[in-house]
Amino acid sequence: MTQFQLNIIYEDDNIVAVNKPSGLLSIPDRFDAKIPSLKQILVEKYGEIFVVHRIDRDTSGIILFARNEESHRYFSMAFEEHKIAKTYLGLVHGTPAPASGTIDKPIAHHPVLKGKMVVHKNGKPSVTHYKTLDSFGLYSIIEFEIETGRTHQIRVHMQDKGNPIVCDPLYGTADPVYLSRIKRNFKLSKNQEAEIPLLNRLALHAHSLEFKTPGGNTVKLEAELFKDMQATLTQLRKNSK
Repeated sequence: MTQFQLNIIYEDDNIVAVNKPSGLLSIPDRFDAKIPSLKQILVEKYGEIFVVHRIDRDTSGIILFARNEESHRYFSMAFEEHKIAKTYLGLVHGTPAPASGTIDKPIAHHPVLKGKMVVHKNGKPSVTHYKTLDSFGLYSIIEFEIETGRTHQIRVHMQDKGNPIVCDPLYGTADPVYLSRIKRNFKLSKNQEAEIPLLNRLALHAHSLEFKTPGGNTVKLEAELFKDMQATLTQLRKNSK
């Protein structure tokens, strides 16, 4: 499990917050315990750890674990009662219109495809607030705040809106982001046989959590973007102006 570097954002006697890389499970797989998970890595380090929420395997970013039963009860209830503010950053295809708004559409399990979700009138209430931070023509970087925590909520809502998350094979396209698509007169370097993608994984990042501690103090934790998303945004800003 050492293939994943543990990036701890914050820890105290009650909680630990980690910046999870894309591709790492939050908790062990039900059918294959050999697949590495963040919880298993944390158990190796802390001995005892409790899950209070999850983020998708392919989503990177901040995730919170409790280090004792009392904190587990407190933070699990806080998430359940929507007392913890969660923001995400996502790179989407195109330019959303309007630039900011709220998507209030129920989400249900897909009637045929297992593991996929869909907007459906008989689904569970799902609310996503979004704000365009910057638009580059082909792509836009969006900040999301979710009131509800449905499976794949942001991905489903953005697909329905017509601006799917970049590199999302389930709700859009798996096509990577290449510099040649965004830079004029792009040329491979002499020793390159093929272009390497700037980004070839789900472009969704859990950016921040804000909550009150059991003692009443307000805490806001933020997880930096990983290098692939940072590099992609740098090139988009550089070549779209």
